[in-house]
Amino acid sequence: MSRSKINILACGGTIDKIYFDAKSDYQVGEPQISRVLREMNVNFDYDVQSILRKDSLEIDDADRAKIRRAIETCDSNSVLITHGTDTMIKTAKSLNGIPDRTIVLTGSMEPARIRDTDAVFNIGCAVAAVQALSPGVYIVMSGRIFDPYKSRKNIAANVFEEIDGQT
Repeated sequence: MSRSKINILACGGTIDKIYFDAKSDYQVGEPQISRVLREMNVNFDYDVQSILRKDSLEIDDADRAKIRRAIETCDSNSVLITHGTDTMIKTAKSLNGIPDRTIVLTGSMEPARIRDTDAVFNIGCAVAAVQALSPGVYIVMSGRIFDPYKSRKNIAANVFEEIDGQT
């Protein structure tokens, strides 16, 4: 199994959204991470697989089981998942206990297709994190690494933040 290659599983979410009007009519499009990595001229091996094309509020337990199976069959120990932010923590918790894998979930608050998106920064941070962290499940957003059991999405502030205790 390869530690140098990164398996990337795209699950949809805002990072891949295409809006047709003022943020109400949208569809989840092709995974944008391939384009972002190409434009960043990265120097590592990766493989992108589109698992889902859903807003994270539409992801259910069957979808989470599908993501888990995809991780378990990856040919690399390093797995990066692009995912919508609203249920990212729930999905991260469902991936707990997969041995010998470093799993990093990331996403964005704005679609990757728009100019002032946080997607590029979050992807860059997630790529570095998945290569440096020990096996386990992590969330990487806004330049920070979060334990899914000690974090939450603060909807009012539109950020992830640490909390005490189990969520």
